[in-house]
Amino acid sequence: MSGLQICPMRGQGSFLMIASAILIISMLVGCGLSTEDLEGVDYTPLPSDDWQVSTPAEQGSDPMFVAELYHNAAELETLYSLLVIKNGYLIAEDYFNEGSVDQKDRLQSVTKSYTSALVGIALEQGCLSSVDQKMLDFFPEVAGRITDPRKEQITIRNMLEMRAGYPNEETDPALWDGLLSGRYPPLIKAFPLVSDPGTRFNYSNLTSNWLGIIIDRACGMNLKAYAEEYLFSPLDVKAGEWGQDAEGHNNGCGDLHLTPRDAAKFGLLYLNDGVYQGNQVVPVNWVHDSLQTYSVNEAFVKKVGHFRDIGYGYHWWSANAGEHHVNFAWGHGGQLIVLVDEFDMVIVTTSYPFWKEHSDQSWNHEKAIITMVSEFVNSLPSE
Repeated sequence: MSGLQICPMRGQGSFLMIASAILIISMLVGCGLSTEDLEGVDYTPLPSDDWQVSTPAEQGSDPMFVAELYHNAAELETLYSLLVIKNGYLIAEDYFNEGSVDQKDRLQSVTKSYTSALVGIALEQGCLSSVDQKMLDFFPEVAGRITDPRKEQITIRNMLEMRAGYPNEETDPALWDGLLSGRYPPLIKAFPLVSDPGTRFNYSNLTSNWLGIIIDRACGMNLKAYAEEYLFSPLDVKAGEWGQDAEGHNNGCGDLHLTPRDAAKFGLLYLNDGVYQGNQVVPVNWVHDSLQTYSVNEAFVKKVGHFRDIGYGYHWWSANAGEHHVNFAWGHGGQLIVLVDEFDMVIVTTSYPFWKEHSDQSWNHEKAIITMVSEFVNSLPSE
């Protein structure tokens, strides 16, 4: 729970304040928590040169609701970090288990949202001419050997929307082995389509890797080098490792390592229409198009916690939580960058990444983190 708005009140204000306090206390009692439990929760941001810090109360949120969020976070065994940004200020921050402020965490599929941003930048710079360019235009070594003519129609737009028609690799061990092989262009031919391009959502890591290679080939720069010049540097971000395939291409689907604070800058960038500290880093129209919902309730899950109507844009997820809409970057294990535009809020989590671990256990831990965040968003009062 979080986010009761605090504002000056006159006349009936005393009555409303008392009623609000009674409501908060009753809700805490219902959850088995007392005000004493929450008063000891410390989520004060660490001293920072790269973030303006504030408090929930100063930014219009109730500190006790934020305290409950952090109380719940401390119960999770695999959570590394939890940050809350409101109105551009870092208002809450804490690290758990093996996490720390300087640790560059493996963000898993959150990386896909960065790949999407780089597609938008490449379009703005003219490396790419249109999202309707054909995928095979960038893979001449494969194009002449394609036997399924549907693959000739796949566009960059289809790839961004996860509607290229390629399968989810987790559905077949042979597909998963192909993903782990690190040799991706030949799989454009080898892997079958499971739907016509543009017709259905299928979550495909390979599709994101091919997008990364397209940027590399179109712009003539390694994906990480391109990101460092046109995305990371404007955000004053120092990226860590970014995994590569067998040919030296950075993986468009995952393996980018960043600190939680640096991940939060990316969320703030998208919350502010691609602008960071007065500079237009990602085109505003690209941010708008990326955060649209092109598929809904077609993914492997239709709800997690209070997140319902789970949808997909240009490598960004979307969902509804109660009366509120969110967009989010989502990575295996519980890596999240959640945008709550209605409240000018970004929520970031990093966690144990369960690298190459896909099991009920890993999903249960991931789901617990998403549920915690979704409950927090669901509890925010409508403005």
